[in-house]
Amino acid sequence: MTSRHTQGDGQPTARPALVDASMTLINEFYRRPLDPGYALAAQRRQAGAGPSRTRPGIAALVVLALALGLGTTAATLQLRKPLGQANEARRVLESQITERGDEAADLQTQATALGDEISSLQASVLGDADASLRAALDASAVESGAVEVTGKGLRIELSDATSADADDVDPDARVQDSDLQVLVNSLWEAGAEAIAINGQRLAATTAIRSAGSAVLVDLVPLSSPYTVEAIGDSVTMQTDLARSSAGQLLATLRATYGIGVEMSSQRHLDLPAVRVTTLREATVPAGSGLPDLRVDPEDGAGEDGGPVSPSADAVAGSSRR
Repeated sequence: MTSRHTQGDGQPTARPALVDASMTLINEFYRRPLDPGYALAAQRRQAGAGPSRTRPGIAALVVLALALGLGTTAATLQLRKPLGQANEARRVLESQITERGDEAADLQTQATALGDEISSLQASVLGDADASLRAALDASAVESGAVEVTGKGLRIELSDATSADADDVDPDARVQDSDLQVLVNSLWEAGAEAIAINGQRLAATTAIRSAGSAVLVDLVPLSSPYTVEAIGDSVTMQTDLARSSAGQLLATLRATYGIGVEMSSQRHLDLPAVRVTTLREATVPAGSGLPDLRVDPEDGAGEDGGPVSPSADAVAGSSRR
């Protein structure tokens, strides 16, 4: 016992008889844990004076439980069921999508038929009178993408890097529009005669841009994997690609970012024509002192009939890695 427990005369200090008032509630809880009403009901049940359950009461309780369950189920189904107006709006939108798709398919068929008719009329007008002019027109049609082409070439497939969490993917692990731009421009420089990405033919005015996680080629959204097909001498194109900046880019994408790169030579490739060809004409302003050379950027042919090859910067884009 320390000095704090004794009085001044050495006698022990008496402890207070009452516990602190803040402990009253806890003490009452430990002393009487059961509510008095529940305790009284338990005592009556033990004494046999409690209310007994009858069959009608049990039946009424079961019926009430079933009614509550059915009501809850009906309310849940009613909340999950779409409203009539929403169903009608969805039906109208689906019908409009179907109609617009059919209209687009019909217009594309008409455009293809008109293109074939134009080609046959050109062939009938030219005949064999000017073979060089006809050859120039054929070459221009191929370079502009106005006609379908077939031949051997090179196929390059780029695919996004695999990730455990599909919702949280590093943007650098995806194939970007700038990657396709560099690859396509290098293929043009390597001597490619025609190029398509996922079945979308490229022309002199084709733009490759990004839209979120997708890539737009002439406003057509494409997703991974991206298959780039180029018609031409596959050996020459592979050699030139390996020596160009595109070869270094492909090696970096594979080694650093885990992007899949598959390259193979193909004996037979079928590339479609450009979906829509808009004819435009550029003229030199009067008084500029320059020769009046009119060039159609869509069909790639000059006024003299000579072909105009796509340049290295013919494909434009927006982003850079």
